[in-house]
Amino acid sequence: MRPFTTRAVRPTPAERMRSILAAAHSMTVVADGVADEVHRLDGAGVMGHVHLHDPGDPPGAGAAPHAPRIPVRLELTDIAPTPVRDRLRARVTLTGLLAAPYEARSPDSTCVEFGQAVVEDSEGRTFVTLDDLQAVDPDPIAPCEADMLTHLVDGHGELVPLLLRLVRPKPERGMVRAVPLAMDRYGLTLRLEHRRAHRDVRLPFPTPVTHIDQAGRQLHALIAAARRSSHSSGLPA
Repeated sequence: MRPFTTRAVRPTPAERMRSILAAAHSMTVVADGVADEVHRLDGAGVMGHVHLHDPGDPPGAGAAPHAPRIPVRLELTDIAPTPVRDRLRARVTLTGLLAAPYEARSPDSTCVEFGQAVVEDSEGRTFVTLDDLQAVDPDPIAPCEADMLTHLVDGHGELVPLLLRLVRPKPERGMVRAVPLAMDRYGLTLRLEHRRAHRDVRLPFPTPVTHIDQAGRQLHALIAAARRSSHSSGLPA
């Protein structure tokens, strides 16, 4: 049987950022030197509250003619929903200019002239253009990822050591535990924890998920492949 590989297709930085923006429950908005914590993003994500547009586009509603633009910075953190070591998965920073003063209590979208966007994760620091950000769709798994991962850990924890059979090369000796870290349309990521270090491995789905209804089927395909595999993870399975 052809071995599984951890060198899987993975989200691009633009896809990663777009999904974080879609699934975020909160963000920090720094405008005109004042920081506001926004906690009303459930169900809409950042893009439901902020409209990003190209520099040079007409000012948004509520902007006075020739009024000075107000610098703004949006800061978001992506935290693993499972109890892994080092739960911070990524940081996203968006900067730009507001056409009108920021109002934290306003339910309306805020019009932001795009400046730059940066995503920082274990792969490094990557700048994402507005064109790239607008060209991708949110990952269909993103809004449900936390529930799916916690359900896997709490309700089917015995499957995680089984999934380790798919890891190539085999997990090193001395591994303390393995915990699901992330799930996206391309696959599942496990964090393999040792006493003083950890590493992440990706298990690719047979095909990328295009609708949330496909996620369970793809996860079951990984489990079936693991049952057909033979190597021992060093943990009980």
